[in-house]
Amino acid sequence: MTFNTAFFRKLTLFSYFPLVIWLPVWHFYLTPDKTTSTTFTILFWIVPILLPAIGIIKAKPYTHAWTNFIVMYYLLHGLTAIYAVEGERLYAFIEILLCCLLFTGCSVYARLRGRELGLGIRKLKEELAEEKQAFEGQKPQ
Repeated sequence: MTFNTAFFRKLTLFSYFPLVIWLPVWHFYLTPDKTTSTTFTILFWIVPILLPAIGIIKAKPYTHAWTNFIVMYYLLHGLTAIYAVEGERLYAFIEILLCCLLFTGCSVYARLRGRELGLGIRKLKEELAEEKQAFEGQKPQ
């Protein structure tokens, strides 16, 4: 693993785990008087961020890539809260910051580590050339 890959791996870890800790702290301790039930809060705010935990801990590039879809859920929540809920703007800003760091770390790590492992998507030009060579090699002459 190169220095850049290791840096973005650490960025991912140092933003993922604080986000996992921040969400229950925000929803259960800092704003406990919400009208939503505890079950609802756990299912819709805590569980989704825990889904990629094993893959992120094991440093799997594919998991880092699809984690970004989950991160967008929390980013949208933070942006909505910053706009709509005056008393929680600081909390939402922390969520947005952690989401942006996590998105950057996951995206770049998945790309760099995927290239190191040879998991990148091949270019169409290379794919067509290989198919043409295989097809022409089987033609009777």
